[in-house]
Amino acid sequence: MFIRIAGQILRTGCRNRPLSGAAATKTWIRSNRNSIPSQIAVREFHATEARDVVKSFLLADVGEGITECEVVQWFVEPGSRVSEFEKICEVQSDKASVEITSRYTGTVKKLHYKVGDMAKVGLPIADIELEEEVGLTEVEEADPEIGREGSPTEPLSASLDQDSVVEDVLTVKALKEIAPENKDVASVLTLATPAVRRLAREHQIDLRLIKGSGKAGRIMKEDVTVFVRKRSDEGIAEPTSFSPISSTAMTDTLNPLSKIQSSMFKAMTKSLAIPHFGYSDEYILDSVFAFRDSLNAEISRHKEKYAFSKITFMPIFIKSFSMALEEFPILNSSVVVVDENETIIGGSEDAIRDRTDVGRVRLRYRSEHNVGIAMDTPNGLIVPNIKSVQRKSIFEIAGELHRLQDLGKRNAIPVSDFKDGTITLSNVGIIGGTYLSPVVVSGEVCISAIGRIQRVPRFEMIEEQGRLVEKIAGKRIARVSFSADHRVIFGATIARFSQSWKNLLENPLVLAARLR
Repeated sequence: MFIRIAGQILRTGCRNRPLSGAAATKTWIRSNRNSIPSQIAVREFHATEARDVVKSFLLADVGEGITECEVVQWFVEPGSRVSEFEKICEVQSDKASVEITSRYTGTVKKLHYKVGDMAKVGLPIADIELEEEVGLTEVEEADPEIGREGSPTEPLSASLDQDSVVEDVLTVKALKEIAPENKDVASVLTLATPAVRRLAREHQIDLRLIKGSGKAGRIMKEDVTVFVRKRSDEGIAEPTSFSPISSTAMTDTLNPLSKIQSSMFKAMTKSLAIPHFGYSDEYILDSVFAFRDSLNAEISRHKEKYAFSKITFMPIFIKSFSMALEEFPILNSSVVVVDENETIIGGSEDAIRDRTDVGRVRLRYRSEHNVGIAMDTPNGLIVPNIKSVQRKSIFEIAGELHRLQDLGKRNAIPVSDFKDGTITLSNVGIIGGTYLSPVVVSGEVCISAIGRIQRVPRFEMIEEQGRLVEKIAGKRIARVSFSADHRVIFGATIARFSQSWKNLLENPLVLAARLR
């Protein structure tokens, strides 16, 4: 029979000896006190089971000398019921991500950390109210062949240090069945770091079959790899676990395109005929942040004037985009086909489809800046446009944008807001992405897409004591990408337009001075 005391397992030498709970165990401890290792503190305990006890669940050592981990996510919350071995949380060290499982069954009373906090190894991460808890001493029946009546009482692997991890003594019988030739299976205690245990789990190896070469019999990574190599040389295949295959047959389904998908399909098919030219640049937006904050301060002082509480960067982007467009009106044009009377009879796709004489192709310069805004809605991508941007203020553009976003959420944008777009601007960076590759639609010759704003290090010249010194400073950077119809738009045109727009965004005072 085996007794577990304070994390150590002791062999009593008794075979099928009836014990009457904690009282019998207490009697055995008193009569065998000299046989108990000195590092184990023996104290009195009662035989009554404690209930509704709150246990602090400590963050265990995750190995590799790590002292703290970031809490990535919680799988439970206060009030949740948790079972033993059920996932509690996921923590991330600078080495790996680890899922922490519960040692207890009960109700979660408190979480000591929030997501993103750094949890310290060895300190509580959660409090769990146990449904049932046994006393300090647990008495379990083991294989009757291990202990024999009258054999001396002795500790198992008493020389192991306090880092020992106690395995369940009931697995001794299974171990003897696995390796019956091993007569000395006394050590049911294995000493190994979590990294070594993870490696063993990957190869489905029982660590008790490996003899450790480290201090106090600690199993090292090298011991596991040698064991794997030896097993491979002997031609023993690694055990493989298979997930049960569902008896339900999986079938493919055919779904019709939604209305938005149908429109996209037609538009993108037409776009295939347009040869694209791509261009990208980096814009420093630190000044735009300050400019936006000033505009929001103005809105907060006059809330009654506006239908929105604050503006984003997008109205500033749109207005400055239109102002730069005034210098390059060709980017606001469209390719059309005319007849003998110079009457427009089709667009660029018609010229390609009908193989029209290039002499009948014209560029239609449009006076209105109807800037299309790519919007992600519950039903998919839509591109309504804000009319006559060149005549609107930043606040008026913000009001129009607010109106379109509100209608888009309800799938209620009128058809008129989709007509007569002249150029498109996408702010997909609010979702993600840096360098992008937007697609020019038929009826336009240019599209721009703004990537995610990031704070990155950049060199800059700073004046110190009357002289310029090069230093590294953090800058808010957005990557802005363009695509243009290369049949009519030169690459140099896009590059110059980008520089003009960039100058307005990086110098909002110039932008404000040119507003009218």
